[in-house]
Amino acid sequence: MSPFPITRLRRLRATPALRDLVRETRVSVRDLIYPLFITEGANIRQEIGAMPGQFRWSVDTLPRIVEKIVAAKIPAVLLFGVLEPSSKDEIGSASWRDDGIVQQAIRAIKRIAPELVIITDVCLCEYTSHGHCGIVKDGRVVNDATLELLARQAVSHTRAGADIVAPSDMMDGRVAAIRAALDREGFTETPILAYAAKFASGFYGPFREAAASTPQFGDRRAYQMDPANAREALREIELDIEEGADLVMVKPALAYLDVIAKARARFDVPLVAYNVSGEYAMVKAAVANGWLDEQRIVLEILTAIKRAGADLIITYHALDVAKTMSQ
Repeated sequence: MSPFPITRLRRLRATPALRDLVRETRVSVRDLIYPLFITEGANIRQEIGAMPGQFRWSVDTLPRIVEKIVAAKIPAVLLFGVLEPSSKDEIGSASWRDDGIVQQAIRAIKRIAPELVIITDVCLCEYTSHGHCGIVKDGRVVNDATLELLARQAVSHTRAGADIVAPSDMMDGRVAAIRAALDREGFTETPILAYAAKFASGFYGPFREAAASTPQFGDRRAYQMDPANAREALREIELDIEEGADLVMVKPALAYLDVIAKARARFDVPLVAYNVSGEYAMVKAAVANGWLDEQRIVLEILTAIKRAGADLIITYHALDVAKTMSQ
């Protein structure tokens, strides 16, 4: 590089048109996945207190939000089930029922918008009375016995019409167990999106209100990752790919941009980042207090996640971003 004054990097920053012309990282609506919380009951559109602008939807009200998602050209949704305590049990059996809440939602969305890609969260925490992601014995979440139940849930979702299943439980070996179960049932073409590097994060607080999935005792640090460990995250991702994951995820996104970048440099599979509930809630709170420009800060956050190396971003901001980009 020639020294100043020959080299003047500001030359290409002078106008909006020049800045746009040389922009290195671009966020597209086609990069975004919108999470939806599906609840039992009828005629429900219930705002989530910790997540302004996000709602729990009953199956009969889904057309209202799905039509907006399709109109915004957002290509995919991620579904979470929300159950009443009376519907939960020790093993989360409601998660693999043919008439389960997520299974009903899948069928409803496919009727409304067959072209929309449906991804389903595969985990037990939203369905168990204790709120943990697996079977509990003697106060501990046991790994191997949980795998069969996760596989049953994944098969049930796929049978209902899910396009991608996404195990988020962080049990060792769950990708292999789900892949084997899907293949046995003839669903060899169904991709698995593994929550491969899912950290035990404080950024999940609002989600636990949204999904009514707070553990009734202890926490999830014995199976979700230590936030201090980046090298271990790469091991988790590598193992999930070896077990058959078609896409892998880093969660959360904003505080783990270094992990996203390391994963992008090492692996060639599609990489997803989850811009989680706490990250969303912080932006909303700051905007409500007049401290931040929401449109500007959200695009900056999503650009940073893309710049770090994510191919796709799961974000509660998706509809707002789509509106901004269409203006």
